[in-house]
Amino acid sequence: MINRPHIGIFGRMNVGKSSLFNALAGQSLSIVDGTPGTTTDPVRKILEIEGLGPVVLIDTGGIDDKNSQLGRRRIKRTIDIIDQIDLAVLMFSHNIFADYEQSLMTTFLYKKIPFFLIHGKNGMEPLKVEITGAETVTFSLENPNKQKILDLIKKNLKKISSAPKSLLEGMAGEGDAVLLVTPIDAAAPEGRMILPQVQTLRAALDKNIIVTCVQPAQLKAALEQNKNFALVITDSQAFAEVAKIVPANIPLTSFSMLLARMHENFRDMVKGVRRIDNLQNDDKVLILESCTHTINNCVDIGRVKLPALIQKFTGKKLDFTVIAGLDALPEDLSSYALAVQCGGCMATETQLKNRLNNALEAGVPVTNYGMAIAYCSGIFDRVLKPLL
Repeated sequence: MINRPHIGIFGRMNVGKSSLFNALAGQSLSIVDGTPGTTTDPVRKILEIEGLGPVVLIDTGGIDDKNSQLGRRRIKRTIDIIDQIDLAVLMFSHNIFADYEQSLMTTFLYKKIPFFLIHGKNGMEPLKVEITGAETVTFSLENPNKQKILDLIKKNLKKISSAPKSLLEGMAGEGDAVLLVTPIDAAAPEGRMILPQVQTLRAALDKNIIVTCVQPAQLKAALEQNKNFALVITDSQAFAEVAKIVPANIPLTSFSMLLARMHENFRDMVKGVRRIDNLQNDDKVLILESCTHTINNCVDIGRVKLPALIQKFTGKKLDFTVIAGLDALPEDLSSYALAVQCGGCMATETQLKNRLNNALEAGVPVTNYGMAIAYCSGIFDRVLKPLL
């Protein structure tokens, strides 16, 4: 899970969103033009804010262009961004704060997304309106108020931020020995480990834990050298193999399940995995993969290995849909029997929470890659126990 807040800039066409985006980014990244609808797809920029750290700034298209198919698609792209952000900046100009703005503000309030307002193009018409319950700052190219806007960003994000719980909280401490089983498979970037393995290793080092890293072939040798590991953590894909080797008295779990434990929806995922028992022929299963890695159709976990494992376990012919990255979810979520989310190392907590809550609100049980693999391998209760 990445800890990089996402900030979306919203408003009607031609209110100055792209000018604000460029001013905050310090670069001309979004095209600025007087022609309405210049920004079509959302534009992103990682921005380092002093006293806060890195954030992702997103410039969105106008929400008032319903006169063409392209305009309606632009609006949908903009609305989809709302489920990806931790903070919203709502722009308006010429003192016009009407139905479009009220609708967005209502959405932010409903989804509990902090926001503030910016009156754009203020040099053309000074701010005269006051919106109850929302802080407002002015912006123009002549007087951008950049520092005041950055201060508002920091103020709002610090309200929702808190020190994240360690991946290994309550599971191992200073001086304990932890064994990481880290297969180097086709999905691992050349010369690097995959992110969940790196995050776990860093969490262990931060707690002064003694860490041993091995590939599955060296697992037996590592256990012969040290029979007192406090915990073994493996890649979920090696669950069945590793569980046969690690003695029952040594706690065992996976990187994916460690990440799941960090999410607000952890209990929902634990409950949802048992839905696998009741899957029927032709049931639809949604696979949610937060990264967009290059696909290897022979070994891909979400598209090949996990569907094959679930179908073998259930003995049913199932219909799988894979949604990668932050692509929009299917419109009719209620038609799915189960949603299975990856570890989510490339998504924020807000993005994962909104995605899973959308499924839950449609009555769809949710679970996690590692949990599904463990359940189908008959070791779920064992590998869940260290996380409780």
